[in-house]
Amino acid sequence: MLPRSRTLPSRIYNGVVEERHDIRSYFEVESQTKPHADTEAIDPQSNYSKCFDDDGRLKRTGTFWTATSHIITAVIGSGVLSLAWAIAQLGWVAGPAVMVLFALVNLYTSNLLSQCYRSGDPDTGPRNHTYSEAVKAIMGGRMVAICGLVQYLNLFGVAIGYTIAASVSMMAIKRSNCFHASGGKDPCHMSSNGYMITFGISEIVLSQIPDFDQVWWLSIVAAIMSFTYSTVGLGLGIGKVAENRVFKGSLTGIRIGTPTHAGTVTSTEKLWRSFQALGAIAFAYSFSLILIEIQDTVRSPPAEHKTMKKATLFSIAVTTMFYLLCGCMGYAAFGDLAPGNLLTGFGFYNPYWLLDIANVAIVVHLVGAYQVYCQPLFAFIEKWSAHKWSKSDFVTAEYDIPIPFFGIYQLNLFRLVWRTAFVLLTTVIAMLMPFFNDIVGILGALGFWPLTVYFPIEMYIASKKIGRWTSTWVGLQILSMTCLFVSVVAAVGSIAEVVLDLKTYKPFKTSY
Repeated sequence: MLPRSRTLPSRIYNGVVEERHDIRSYFEVESQTKPHADTEAIDPQSNYSKCFDDDGRLKRTGTFWTATSHIITAVIGSGVLSLAWAIAQLGWVAGPAVMVLFALVNLYTSNLLSQCYRSGDPDTGPRNHTYSEAVKAIMGGRMVAICGLVQYLNLFGVAIGYTIAASVSMMAIKRSNCFHASGGKDPCHMSSNGYMITFGISEIVLSQIPDFDQVWWLSIVAAIMSFTYSTVGLGLGIGKVAENRVFKGSLTGIRIGTPTHAGTVTSTEKLWRSFQALGAIAFAYSFSLILIEIQDTVRSPPAEHKTMKKATLFSIAVTTMFYLLCGCMGYAAFGDLAPGNLLTGFGFYNPYWLLDIANVAIVVHLVGAYQVYCQPLFAFIEKWSAHKWSKSDFVTAEYDIPIPFFGIYQLNLFRLVWRTAFVLLTTVIAMLMPFFNDIVGILGALGFWPLTVYFPIEMYIASKKIGRWTSTWVGLQILSMTCLFVSVVAAVGSIAEVVLDLKTYKPFKTSY
């Protein structure tokens, strides 16, 4: 959860890109010396330095604690629901070890990335306000295009994953009430299609909010909800272990021959599942995309990268402990049968009301998170289209629509059509492949190496002018190549699982 952006996005109005400005111009007017002789002269430069930072923007007020809270909120999300399943594939030894290794890699590369917030000197150089700005300033325009492609593909995939996860939680609410009403006698099978369509309709409405700065409140609600369902999942896992009075699971993970919804686990499928688990854990730690934006809220002195180094260390440590508790308790409760979504595996009969609360929290969180993630993609497409077709009224014209009790809504036809089409496309793809774990694994694999490892390392090498074949350069390249291998095998495992799942699932006819 970030505060309302200091760098408000541009708004397109009749073909003209209107840049949002800070109050600098108003300050300069106010700082003029009053004509009265008895009034003490005011030094505009002195007052300016008190109110604005070196880039002409309002003084940052963020601290170690605000940065820590932003990182923890950004990291803890729907990815926590698949950690018990991921540990079940890897076992008691490899599961927690892999989670700790991912935490260490994220910590190290985040520290490298934080030193790229300022170009040149990390203490006094020009600021880069976003991840893509840092890539452009340090590595050039071609690399920023590649970075943008990976970012937007990842955001597109997140929209699909969130649609699947929300529908599963909505079905869980319906099934828990069905189980409770029948006393557990009715299996309560149902299709996910209607719930995906319902989620899609809500996102079509919310996606018409014009600018990212107008959905800041959704981020706050989403953050509260993510902590709610994560805590409920942890509590239920502890309760299940206490009820069983035994820790389930094995040192090497799910056993060959274990029956699953897709059939009996073979040695080949065991390998694919282990690879897919790497992607699920990587997805749970993904926050590099917004690290620069978080750093852009931190005040100085001390230098921003020093504050961020402490904040990332503390927040990743707290998050890792929380993840280990959730994942390990879920595995201890269910063993080899740990569900892909932790909150759908406790049974719907008792305590059904607590599961309902947790699943409502998931749905509310994902409704908001969908918009928070997709608004940057919306803004990019619309800004690019306005420049390309600047004379088209369909693309650029805005029409004032009065809405009772709300005010004036500025309707743009291109925004209406394009955003609606985007939501429809993500909903249809989700209905075709309603596999939460598979999508999470693919997303983790897609974003981990390029965004968390490759670009931070290459930007650090370029900014510090580290020579080729020096010991530092070789060490960083070994780390990058190792993480590339992890991303590739995670993607292969997730795609293989999609192929296996499609053998038993029929498109648009999936039921639970």
